[in-house]
This record gives sequence, structure tokens and C-alpha cells, in this order.
Amino acid sequence: MCNRYTSPQETDVERFWDLPRGKTLPLWPPTQFPRSPGPFIRRAREDAGYSRELVVGQWALIPWFAKAAKLPYSTNNARSEDLEKTASYKQPWARGQRCIIPALDFDEPNWESGKNEWWRFRRADGEPWSLAGLWNTWTDKATGEIHESYTMLTLNADHHPLMRRMHKPDPKLGPDQQDKRSVIPIEAGDIDTWLAGTVDEARTLLRLTPVEVFQAGPVA
Repeated sequence: MCNRYTSPQETDVERFWDLPRGKTLPLWPPTQFPRSPGPFIRRAREDAGYSRELVVGQWALIPWFAKAAKLPYSTNNARSEDLEKTASYKQPWARGQRCIIPALDFDEPNWESGKNEWWRFRRADGEPWSLAGLWNTWTDKATGEIHESYTMLTLNADHHPLMRRMHKPDPKLGPDQQDKRSVIPIEAGDIDTWLAGTVDEARTLLRLTPVEVFQAGPVA
């Protein structure tokens, strides 16, 4: 799972992900934490064909059945193995409400020393990450206010040589039963499929990234 990452600036997002410019968007902080506002990229809602749009929303998906925008439970990460049966995510997944979360880097806790040491993960090629997510639009029935929100997808990483080293291990479980989690990067050539493909096509992209793609180490 991921609870902290760094967002690129708006002009960098528009340039790298080939987005239209000139749209006025709310500002977002450079470092994202759960429930903070952050940018995400989705298939444009007003385009009958296909184009991408940049949106700013809460990093913690607000499901359709929520009574308020502030939830008493965490929805900033979603287990990709359970998307079709988890109430908060099954409708966005079935409807193809997939998004790309732009990130310069993300942080994960490493407990190999016996205490938490934050590690930072960048791409070895110097490019930003395109992380897999789901989005939703929720309207407050009392005020009519519209809230955009998103969640970051994760995948079991018990067998990944790098990501399995992150997070505090459960001493009651074996090394292959920890359910260590990893974010899911989408490669540049797969972004259109992720945003506009069928559910079955998108499901094939739910995979871990090879270790050589990462540049990772303790946060200075």
C-alpha cells in the first residue's frame, strides 16, 4: 500500500501525459497524503470519442453510498484482487472509471532493521510514474456540491524481490503469506488501454513491475 507520494507540477503533467492546456484547476500540494487533493488523469467525460483530461480530487475514493465526503474508513488504496466484490470499488471498476495517478516518486516503510525506515521509489529511467487508479464523482445531496475522488490500486507483492521487503512483517505469518502490497505502474504504451479499454483488457495490466525499473533506497 502507499500513503505518501509526490505529484508533478501541472505544466509537467500536461506535457508528459499529452493533455490539453489552459483549464483552470484547483491547486494541489506537492506531497500527497490520504484525503489531500491530488491530480489524476482519466478519459474525458465530455468527449464522445477519446481524449484525456486532468482532474483534481481527494485521494480517498468517495463511493456512491457515502453519507458524507469525509469517510470513517480508508479508501486511498484498493486491493486489485478484490475490485469486483468490494462495495466501494466494484461500480467504478465495472464502469471503466480507471485513471492514471501521476507521481514523481512514492514512499514505503522498510522494517528490515527492526524499525521503520522510509524508502523512496523512483523510476530508473528518470520518468514519472503512471500509477493505476479508480475515480468516482460523488454529489452531496444536502448541498449539491460535487466531489471528485480517486484511489490507488495495489497488488500482492509477496514474491517481488524489492517490494516484498517493504512494510512491517507479521511474525505469525510465513514469508509467502504476508500480503505485502505494491502500487501498479502503467507503462506509457498501455495508458490508452488502461483508460479506454474493456475491463478484461484493463485486467491484463494489473501486474507488478520488474525490479530493474525501480530506483529505490532510504529517504535522505
